[in-house]
Amino acid sequence: MDLGLKGKTVIITGGSGGIGQGLVIEFAREGANVVSASRDMAVGEKLVARAREQGCTGTVLPVATDVTKRASVDAMIAKTHERFGPVDVLVNNAGGVKRSCAFADLDDESRRWELALNIDGVVNCTLAAGQDMLARGSGSVINISSNSSLLGEAAQQVVHYGASKGFVNSLSKTLAYEWGPKGIRVNTIAPGWIVPHRDEDTSSGSFWHRLEFVGTPEGMQQALEAGTLPNMSHVPIKRLGRPEDIARLAMFLASDVSGYITGQLISVSGGVYTP
Repeated sequence: MDLGLKGKTVIITGGSGGIGQGLVIEFAREGANVVSASRDMAVGEKLVARAREQGCTGTVLPVATDVTKRASVDAMIAKTHERFGPVDVLVNNAGGVKRSCAFADLDDESRRWELALNIDGVVNCTLAAGQDMLARGSGSVINISSNSSLLGEAAQQVVHYGASKGFVNSLSKTLAYEWGPKGIRVNTIAPGWIVPHRDEDTSSGSFWHRLEFVGTPEGMQQALEAGTLPNMSHVPIKRLGRPEDIARLAMFLASDVSGYITGQLISVSGGVYTP
């Protein structure tokens, strides 16, 4: 199915992360002009080369961006306009956990870091990209949340992170109602465990390198094959979730094929969460 994304201007925040890389490549494969907004420009340049090697018909433009700072976001939007024109699609993918701990042990630095990235970053980018969408009377915003905001067990040792993603869920629903009459759709994807195919498909600042209990992407696949991966018995679909699983849903929600869908939250987690 042709999703009609060729030539569309798509901003993906956190483009250097595991999910982000999948989003960037798959949108470029569909022919979109993709801005990979991330602080890790080294990975951004690798994505340009990967898109070229894989024959993607779209263009990838890495732009150094700190989504927690509105001035940095505005500068990224300006570069997007200069290269591609107005924004058609925004994927608010940037987010993360500062550290895993019991809620009672949460420190102020970690709390403020997560608020800035998971909440302020989404608000900054939505307000900035939303100006183009409001002016044109069309657009799609896709917010990447987390199963940690939906299931208590998924938020073990990351309660504050899960709560911050709960803000994203509520923002999507309420903004969808306000912006729907203006031609803009807002939807949410809540990933479960999404694992890159290779260890190298992560950024230097990724939680894969900071949270010891996580392990490695390739190690998780090996554990799955050996039957030793924890919690797999609770997952109806017996495989690892991959970045392209998120990207395919995001592309559907970005396209006019989903033109009558807004304000929705969909968990991509192999059936772990079913409302």
